[in-house]
Amino acid sequence: MRHYLKNLEDTVRNHWTQNALCDYNGDSFTYANLATNIEQMRIFFDATGITKGDKIALCARNCARWAMTFWGINVNGCVAVPLLADFHPDTVSTLTNHSDSVLLFVDDDIWAKQKPEDMPNLKAAINVKDGSLLWHQDKAVAEAWENRKKAFAEKYPHGMYPEQVSYPGDNGEDLAIINYTSGTTGNPKGVMLTYNAMSDTDDFANSHFPNKPGETVVSMLPLAHMYGLAIEFIHPNVDGVTVYFLGKTPSPTTLLKAMRDIKPYMVVTVPLVMEKIYANAIKPALEKAKFALTIPGVNKLVYKTARKKLIESFGGGVRCFIMGGAALNPEAESCFKKMHLPYTVGYGMTEACPLLGYEWWTKFVPGSCGKPVHELRIDSEDPRHIPGEIQAKGSNLTIGYYKNPEATEAAFTEDGWFRTGDLGVIDEKGNIFIRGRIKSMILNSSGQNIYPEEVEAVVANCQYVEECLVVDRDGKITALVYSELPEDMDKDTRASIPNLIRNEANKSLPNYSKIATVEMMAEPFEKTPKRTIKRFLYK
Repeated sequence: MRHYLKNLEDTVRNHWTQNALCDYNGDSFTYANLATNIEQMRIFFDATGITKGDKIALCARNCARWAMTFWGINVNGCVAVPLLADFHPDTVSTLTNHSDSVLLFVDDDIWAKQKPEDMPNLKAAINVKDGSLLWHQDKAVAEAWENRKKAFAEKYPHGMYPEQVSYPGDNGEDLAIINYTSGTTGNPKGVMLTYNAMSDTDDFANSHFPNKPGETVVSMLPLAHMYGLAIEFIHPNVDGVTVYFLGKTPSPTTLLKAMRDIKPYMVVTVPLVMEKIYANAIKPALEKAKFALTIPGVNKLVYKTARKKLIESFGGGVRCFIMGGAALNPEAESCFKKMHLPYTVGYGMTEACPLLGYEWWTKFVPGSCGKPVHELRIDSEDPRHIPGEIQAKGSNLTIGYYKNPEATEAAFTEDGWFRTGDLGVIDEKGNIFIRGRIKSMILNSSGQNIYPEEVEAVVANCQYVEECLVVDRDGKITALVYSELPEDMDKDTRASIPNLIRNEANKSLPNYSKIATVEMMAEPFEKTPKRTIKRFLYK
């Protein structure tokens, strides 16, 4: 396993003038610009006494300068603490303080809602967008920051040269990132990830979905989450891929235009995005060709045409669509398989940096989430048939939770396996099938285990259903459903929809998990940055 920063060093040296980080229709930075920024940060740290292991928080919206700042922190041995730009202002200050961060790189509008007195360890706050100093309580830090470019010019009067670039490769066991999975509880869980964990993920990615220098990728997922940080940014960028950032969440039209312009080699996304593309574009087109789909030979041509159009809409060069964060709707997945769409659904979590399961699309088994990235076991007397907790080992796993020994102890078994909290089975070929979360599993009155995610997969295919969630209400299975119904729909039809959904779903459900009632939601469900429903809000 090679250190990912050594891969970055080689790339910077060999692709000096190539674009490394770009904002779509905005700023562009070459690998030479990146090297200069990293060195300016090093000079700044040396001048202020900020040193290896110090924590530095980063709370801003996705952009090329966010990525430049991250590399400045990460390469120079400080611990990066990415925080979601969508966190509540109180959460930003709580986590900045909890992480012992000495600096906060932030968007100016986010900083405007902060109270410096809530972050006593903080020496300064710096604007990610333009590098301006937003606040400081340490004069020496402020002066060193304002002087960093001048100091760089004095050290490198003719600018840096590729051969002067040297990044560490001997700090694998050191802490590299603290990534908070939640900031709403009184006991925050900051996942601690080492340089070895990141190197492991990069190494696996290179062997399972490799890239080439000069290729492009679009970053859409939040960089403050490991899925977006590791797979859309760090892995491709250290290997010479130009990463484009879209900034705020784009409309479908803007997204597809960007894809056609940028022509990415892979698309990293969440199932919800691909399900919407299926529902809004692919399914209506196939319904128009319903007769043709009944004719052997012709049906293959219809699916082949649909596949070609979809890939062209993403720029034409996509070798694989990688989905993660949730299960893919079975109806959409069945169609993607018939189209021979190059897609795969992986399995991961922040604590695994983030990969636990993955398989290349040609070998991917529908309904699964790939094969184990490293060691994986099912805590069950019959792992192939009886769901048990999925437990894992590997150098990509967290070393624990920052300043939270209780959570760290609870996260591992006595023999050293990491507890994922997910329930699943694994078949004879090693394919992982997730059945649900331990905490969301419903135990009915007859002792039968019911996995809400499996029921939701059925409900999601019913007419009128756009989003759904299954919960236990006083021992009864209840489906919460959101749908944008036409305003001119008559009252009788509107009133009949819950029963229509319940009856349609129950035709496909076993007796022990049939739905008792359907409740229509007035608003869409609240979601995480990975676009999964915040299940804990709907009990």
